[in-house]
Amino acid sequence: MKMIELGLEGVKLIQPTIHLDKRGFFLESYQQEAWNKAGISISFIQDNHSYSIQSGVLRGLHYQIGEAAQTKLIRVLTGEIYDVVVDLRPNSSTFKKWIAVTLRAENHQQLLVPKGFAHGFCTLSPHTQVLYKVDQLYNREMERGVNWADPELGITWPRSSPILSEKDQQLPTLCEVLEEEGIV
Repeated sequence: MKMIELGLEGVKLIQPTIHLDKRGFFLESYQQEAWNKAGISISFIQDNHSYSIQSGVLRGLHYQIGEAAQTKLIRVLTGEIYDVVVDLRPNSSTFKKWIAVTLRAENHQQLLVPKGFAHGFCTLSPHTQVLYKVDQLYNREMERGVNWADPELGITWPRSSPILSEKDQQLPTLCEVLEEEGIV
């Protein structure tokens, strides 16, 4: 398993070792001992699975605060996504910076998103399924989000008019979030 740093502290692209033969493939998508040896000790407690019928579905940018903050390990089972992570840690040197990676079912790469980051993705193909592990249970009261099209963040999404949930259409800008939480 190879772990690649992506420029935001703690955010990593994970490339598992894939064993191919004429029958197909086998891989370990998560192996706690290997992660511990790499200095990452996370206890995942829940798996979430999303299915998007159409290309251009955007989910995010979501995060949870306080004790409910989540570390996520994201992988694509079918299709592909443009996956975005935004640093929301006020004391970080990369505060308000973002990175994006394309995750595809075919390459089996995964994205590790630590606590303190907003996360979202846009499907690049129809019938996309995403599985992600989390280390904390979902808590509605601690759930937060940032508008996907926040001009201050300047995220370059693959779609200018994505398909959004009603909830995601109403997410505030990062400036509004920071004002509400008393950070600015």
